[in-house]
Amino acid sequence: MLELDLQRASDAPAPTDAEFRRWCELALRQRTADSELTIRLVDEPEGRELNHTWRHKDYATNVLSFPADVPDELLDIPLLGDLVICIPVVTREASEQGKALEAHWAHLVIHGCLHLLGYDHIDDEEAEEMEALERTLLAELGHPDPYIDDEH
Repeated sequence: MLELDLQRASDAPAPTDAEFRRWCELALRQRTADSELTIRLVDEPEGRELNHTWRHKDYATNVLSFPADVPDELLDIPLLGDLVICIPVVTREASEQGKALEAHWAHLVIHGCLHLLGYDHIDDEEAEEMEALERTLLAELGHPDPYIDDEH
């Protein structure tokens, strides 16, 4: 079971609660245990501040993933962590990249959830594994490969 805390800290248009739940459940279905996560939807000032504080980059990014840092004695709790998604960045990227807005949202939520599960894309092998899983999950939703333009 998924417990999703959706925090809307922005008035900008964003997907519905049901869409966020669907994308999270899809990304987390490989996990047999219950899952608990928070998605916070923000504007650029908050996104920039968080990216600067945690990644030392002075701009708002599309999605930030904060995996839960759970002590060993509490590892059986379902807390996965938090995602912070900057609505204006997602909207702008979809437009600039010629992607359907819903497909871009789905991709970024799935991407963030996979980070919470421990997937990463720091080295090429890890990136290939993570991107392959993203492609598979997005195809199930009927969305195109989000990396197609990155390969040319």
